[in-house]
Amino acid sequence: MVQLSVHDLPFMFGLLGNIVSFIVFLAPVPTFYKIYKRKSSEGFVAIPYLVALFSAGLLLYYAYLKKNAYLIVSINGLGCFIELAYISLFLFYAPRKSQILTGWLMLLVVGALGTVTLFSCLFSKGSERVMIVGWICAVINVAVFAAPLSIMRQVIRTKSVEFMPFTLSLFLTLCATMWFFYGFFKKDFYIALPNVLGFLFGVLQMLLYFVYNKDSNKEDIKEILDLEEAAKSKGVEVSIKIEGDSDKAGGNQEIKCQRPRV
Repeated sequence: MVQLSVHDLPFMFGLLGNIVSFIVFLAPVPTFYKIYKRKSSEGFVAIPYLVALFSAGLLLYYAYLKKNAYLIVSINGLGCFIELAYISLFLFYAPRKSQILTGWLMLLVVGALGTVTLFSCLFSKGSERVMIVGWICAVINVAVFAAPLSIMRQVIRTKSVEFMPFTLSLFLTLCATMWFFYGFFKKDFYIALPNVLGFLFGVLQMLLYFVYNKDSNKEDIKEILDLEEAAKSKGVEVSIKIEGDSDKAGGNQEIKCQRPRV
């Protein structure tokens, strides 16, 4: 049986973090396939990908200052490449107005990265520079993790989980868990602390999914029953089979209405 030492644990969790983060980076692929098929990005916005690019760029700079943070370099270097590919595809199919807005936002991202790099080089050095950039990364990551709050509010308001896929919430939670343990065992709390918040938000999203997905199914059943009643009142024969959990464990519910003979 293989025994892991304390020195092996950061590598193991960092490697797992790389794998899960790569899957999360690939999550928007269906969206961009849809854009490609439609030959238009109208109705979509590039802001999430610009924010992800900014976050990955900052972490890449932090890893460069930190030294020997190869696992942070690998995933964020790949992340920058993937986000740039998304943004390029978005710009190619975007309407003129969206292209101009996205172009200005892209300049803002590059300018912000340049400003952080310049000021950290001019006004700090050594461990102090690592600390400043580390805190900036932590604050940005907290903001990124807090972004799903708007989606969670929408789920509560609409009682629908349509725009909050469970799989994405699961992988975001796993991602936060892996990077928390990587930071914990590396004693890198600029990485570990924001991921505590990421884990909590991920768990909340999954809980909301289970609560409101169940409610959504009830709403669907209610809508079907309402349609059945409307059909019955018009003398139309209806046979509706609703699959799922019934009041008694394990069964299917079947609802039939016979049309009056004419």
